[in-house]
Amino acid sequence: MKIKKGDKVKVIAGDDKGVVAEVVAALPRSNRVIVEGVNVQKKHAKPSNAYPDGGIVNKEMPISASNVQLVDKKKDSKKKAAKKKNVKGAKK
Repeated sequence: MKIKKGDKVKVIAGDDKGVVAEVVAALPRSNRVIVEGVNVQKKHAKPSNAYPDGGIVNKEMPISASNVQLVDKKKDSKKKAAKKKNVKGAKK
């Protein structure tokens, strides 16, 4: 998977289609990414040190890596996240 934490991506499918945001976490084993502000769901939390009163918490959930497209940081242009091959055909 070519998408890494900190990359800028555009969501190309789903409810948040068209959103450009940063990748918070990459999950290569399940081929999923967590994108900032995308696929936010409400979760019920028990009282704990992090949430002393408990309650409902907004949490970003993972989406499939095939539903996002890398955005070039310098030019703000879109590009495919694919493995490139050199002249001899070996993967880089």
